Amino acid sequence: MRILSSITAAATLAALSGAAFAHTGSDTGIHHLDGMAQGFLHPFTGMDHLTAMIAIGIWSAMTARRIWAAPLSFAALLLAGALLGANGIQSIYVESMIAVSVLISGLLLATRTSLPTMAGSSLIGVFALFHGMAHGVELSHAQSIGGALAGMVAGTILLHIVGLAIGIFLLRTSTSWSRLIGISVSMLGIGLLSTAL
Repeated sequence: MRILSSITAAATLAALSGAAFAHTGSDTGIHHLDGMAQGFLHPFTGMDHLTAMIAIGIWSAMTARRIWAAPLSFAALLLAGALLGANGIQSIYVESMIAVSVLISGLLLATRTSLPTMAGSSLIGVFALFHGMAHGVELSHAQSIGGALAGMVAGTILLHIVGLAIGIFLLRTSTSWSRLIGISVSMLGIGLLSTAL
């Protein structure tokens, strides 16, 4: 119960973290808040990103000893990839790798494969770079790029937290649901990959 309470508290902090990034000035920081809100909502607007984040959270909660390792690796490398994308550095494999990330995260969840902490975090981190590049390009024209990227990371962390909470719940109730969720995510990944190739 304490873990679930901690996750709920963390989700609240992630959702409210935007205020910490707002700088006041003659415009009272409104443009920063607009950029932050734009970035925060961005991860929720793409089925690929939203699905992968929740699946990674569920998988981490159900298979990892350090349940925060893969989500934190994703958040850190998502930001690195977004900085690359916002500065015009892109890869021709972005869409394909995002689709692969959805497919693999679904398979990991469906099979409940447990990876060593470093291996799991590294794999998830590689996927994060490509998600970040795509987000960075899309957010590069935001009113405040710093606020937008901070919001993007906060929104992504919130999605991970939702996934972790679902995973903890499933561990205590019915683990068979995780397989069904994983299979559904994998099928989405296959569909995305077929359009990306």
